[in-house]
Amino acid sequence: MENLADILRGNPYPGRGIVVGADRVYYFIMGRSVNSRNRVFVETEDGIRTEAHDPALLADPSLIIYHPVRAMGDALVVTNGDQTDTIVEVGSFRDGCMAREYEPDAPNFTPRISAIINPDGTFELSILKHEGGRCVREFFAYEGVDEGCGYFISTYQGDGNPLPTFAGEPVLVKLPEADEVWAALNADNKVSLYANVNGVVTLYNKNLGD
Repeated sequence: MENLADILRGNPYPGRGIVVGADRVYYFIMGRSVNSRNRVFVETEDGIRTEAHDPALLADPSLIIYHPVRAMGDALVVTNGDQTDTIVEVGSFRDGCMAREYEPDAPNFTPRISAIINPDGTFELSILKHEGGRCVREFFAYEGVDEGCGYFISTYQGDGNPLPTFAGEPVLVKLPEADEVWAALNADNKVSLYANVNGVVTLYNKNLGD
């Protein structure tokens, strides 16, 4: 089993990533364009949202401004797009994901990755991806995970043109502390990291000097 930090150090561009462990949740965003890099995480009443660091540089908010994390009752929903709102508004993780598809950003067709963490420690991960002109919706349900371990899923396998979509099942990894995850992300491409450890939230924002 690999350490998450080692995986991230070896991959300059996994894109956006979700990690769910026994006592923690991590969500990070990266960017290659000025528009994607011009973001910060800010806290909201029920989670976090992305916000333009410099509003004057915001070109197209459609796929980069959203609520990555929101509470849904006692559960926590984490996603890489505005499907967070769909899931919470529908009130069902599965139904919300079934109502959406991959992002319309050809030729990358960025997948939508999502997670729900239940108060009993069970959780689900999902990926909605482009395949042969259709949307393939994959779901992975877990009854929990051992202490110090977690499941990791990202939007991309790595850098490229077009960007290669994540393939296979979420990866079981050893989980380092949040500071090490932040340090392991590529210095040029990382933008922000959300860390929720035993309910204590810490935000890391490159544009704010973290």
